[in-house]
Amino acid sequence: MSLPSTQRVAQFQRFGEPTSILTDYPVPNPATLSPNECLVKMEYAGVCHSDLHARDGDLAIKPTLPRVGGHEGVGTVVAIGAGTADSPINIGDRVGLKFLARTCLKCEYCCRGSELCCASVSIHGFTADGSFAEYVVAWTDYVTPIPSSVDSAAVTPFLCAGVTVYKGLKHIDRQPGDWIAIPGAGGGLGHLAVQYARHMGFRVIAIDSGKVKQDLCLSLGAEKWIDYRESGANLVDDVTAAADGKGPHAALVTAGSVEPFNQALAYIRPGGTLVGVGLPAASFDIPFGVLVEKQLKILWSALGSPQDTVEAIDYAAQGKVKCQYSVRPLEDLDSIFADLRRGDVAGRVVIKL
Repeated sequence: MSLPSTQRVAQFQRFGEPTSILTDYPVPNPATLSPNECLVKMEYAGVCHSDLHARDGDLAIKPTLPRVGGHEGVGTVVAIGAGTADSPINIGDRVGLKFLARTCLKCEYCCRGSELCCASVSIHGFTADGSFAEYVVAWTDYVTPIPSSVDSAAVTPFLCAGVTVYKGLKHIDRQPGDWIAIPGAGGGLGHLAVQYARHMGFRVIAIDSGKVKQDLCLSLGAEKWIDYRESGANLVDDVTAAADGKGPHAALVTAGSVEPFNQALAYIRPGGTLVGVGLPAASFDIPFGVLVEKQLKILWSALGSPQDTVEAIDYAAQGKVKCQYSVRPLEDLDSIFADLRRGDVAGRVVIKL
């Protein structure tokens, strides 16, 4: 297969500055691929709020610059490094790229499903060039095969947003009919979380703002809707009342700000669980008195294992969970970031490459 010598990419060059759209970025030469590396011709890449944080450098984890951004996408394998043994994929296979580009798959953390803690972890868009490109180098053991029954654009958000909320929900000890609050329910992670939660037996309280997001969440199975802008200072009381006056049994916070975490501590009923999957740029203070009095379980869930990804995508393949998305060109990336910052994106934005 003949490959071009240059490609379009979106590169972060300086923190806080506009993204550079380059049209002459070199396409990796297949002859230079190491064993177990592969070259993927990208079709679509999803845009995540953490991509905005990567561009602005306002998280504890920062990309090395300059860096091609993006960490979720779908494409086709066009080359595999010479010397690769027992590759789980072949040239021509459609595969997905995730936040984690590669781990050792052998250490204690990898074996226990905490690959992000692996000492040799490599991250797309942070320490390895990511999915905002027409061609990306990935690793044969860490790309995810995509079922033939799902559309490439539609499945792209499951490689980060989908698996992240799916794994977060799996952490919660639950009984059928338990209430769960989902702040950020109308966003890229949140609207998928609403659907997964319903299939897991939860009764869902969707928290977000605006008629578009309200209609989306209710159409996806949320039983109650709370507009945080309309509730204002009464949000905790409103969420508590929505869950039989006792508060929900759990909260999965997908929002990217600190306030929803503090509110969740107040409205979750005693013995409940708070799972964070959003990425606020500020710190989160937990009053010990609340922990002792309410006996809460608080944990953070980041991403998911390769098996979690397969399971999350299987819901899409079965038609049980569907992503609400729009498709835009690579050149719109900074405009998309502005929409994300304002909270104007319902569902997910996917870039056509």
